[in-house]
Order: sequence, then C-alpha cells, then structure tokens
Amino acid sequence: MFADLHLHSSFSDGTFSPEEIVVRARSLGVGGLSLTDHDTVEGCERMRAACASAGIEFVSGTELTAEQEGDEIHLLGYGMAIDNPLLLSELAHFQQVRQNRIREMVARLNSIGVPLAEEAVFALANCRAPGRPHVARALVQAGYCLSLDEAFERYLKKQRRAWVPKFKMSARQAIDLIHQAGGVAVVAHPGLNKVDGIIPDLVASGLDGLECFHTKHSQNTSDHYLAVAHHYRLLTTGGSDCHGMSKGKPLLGTVKVPMEHFVALRQRLAQRDSPSSLGGAMPILS
Repeated sequence: MFADLHLHSSFSDGTFSPEEIVVRARSLGVGGLSLTDHDTVEGCERMRAACASAGIEFVSGTELTAEQEGDEIHLLGYGMAIDNPLLLSELAHFQQVRQNRIREMVARLNSIGVPLAEEAVFALANCRAPGRPHVARALVQAGYCLSLDEAFERYLKKQRRAWVPKFKMSARQAIDLIHQAGGVAVVAHPGLNKVDGIIPDLVASGLDGLECFHTKHSQNTSDHYLAVAHHYRLLTTGGSDCHGMSKGKPLLGTVKVPMEHFVALRQRLAQRDSPSSLGGAMPILS
C-alpha cells in the first residue's frame, strides 16, 4: 500500500469529484490520501466520508501560494481543523482574489480580440477557487484554442498577454495560518520552485516538511530533498499532484509514497496541541 498526499478535485482546478478520486485510489491500492485543493478545504469532508467507506486513511489538506524573498513557493497545509474561523476567513479572501484574477484575465483576452465571456469560465469552473486551467478549458471549449497547452502558450503563461500576477502572502503568514488551525506546513514540489536557498529561512519560520516525492521530481531530486529534510529534521511527504483529466491523463497512482511517510505525518499531527482551543474542531483524520 502507498499514499498520495497531493491531489486536486473539482473544488479547485481538478476534474474529479472527491468521491471519484477515492474510487480510483481504492482500485489502485492506495492506503492514505489527502485532498489539497487550492485555497479551499470545501471538499475535505466529502473526501473523508468517501475514504471511511473505502477503508482508506485520510488527512485534510489545502495548497496555498506564498512567497519568500521574492520567490514563489507553494505550501501544503495538512491536518487543519477545516472549520477554523481564521482559516476559513482567509481562504474566503483568497478565493475572492482568485475570482477577480479570472475577471482580469478575461478582460485582457477581450482587449486583444478574444471574446471569451467571464460567465463561461465561472460556469465551467463551478467552484469558489477558480484558476488559470479553467480559463484554458473555457478557451478550448469555445473553440479559441485547440488544446490546453496552446491556451497557456498563447495567452496564459507568465508574461503572455492575458497573464495576471497571482496574489501571494508571505511564507511566514502561510505557515502561521496553517499552524493556528492545528496543521503542519510542507513545501510543495521544491524541485520545481528552486527553493533550496530559502529553506533555512523557511525552517526558521516554522516549516514542518518537504514534499520529496512528486510527479516532476526525478529520483535524484527526491533523494536530494530527502537528505535536506533529514538534515533539518523535517517531515517528508509526496504525491502525484493529480488534477484529474485536465493534464490528459490522471496522475493518481504514478507516485507511490511509502506509507511510513503518511504514518509520520499523522504522528506529528497527533503531537500538536488540540486546535479546539484555537476556535476550530479537531483536524480531519480518519
């Protein structure tokens, strides 16, 4: 059995429902899951219930965008109380920023002669945390691009004409937000964001772990970050970063994280003080 601790559902920019993810995970022999949708924990309760029925262990999660010294990083929060008031308030703010970003992207597309309607993007997204992939899918659906890759390459990649900068909180703010909700903070896919130089500062800010296993990490990259995590006594996690069918094929099952890493994560969460005193219920662990 193995774990997958980096998954996206239709509550953000994935195409599978939480229940569909669990059905696929069970068929692959997955023993532990976490749902890490962007800027939301809305799908976690449904995922927990589906995992309980399937006999799969579950830890709540989310993925936040942050920056440290001008460098963009993504932080995975695990085991948070999903009804923590401050967490929900901040996530609602991030979701509004995401929606405004979509509107600005569509406005820029319209200004260069691509008459995409923002209503089409929001209808396709059908969630509170839309992102660039939804714009790309809407462009393809409307016939303005032939593929998602073309949509990103022509319009949506950084510095393209419809690209809009993403809101980023500081890494310290993101880590503190995760901690106050009873969770642990892990840097997502460090090999993609080139974060080695800022890891010491992140550790000083309270970082709990590194995502060592990822679809776009080579074996050498995984080994490197396992060594870095060992040096700083950090948790080691990993996952497929599956977005359903949005990238052509589901990545679930392509990254097999040994269950010992999932067990270590649960043990670290169990050691933390109960977040009930911080205004939330116990984190979702099942």
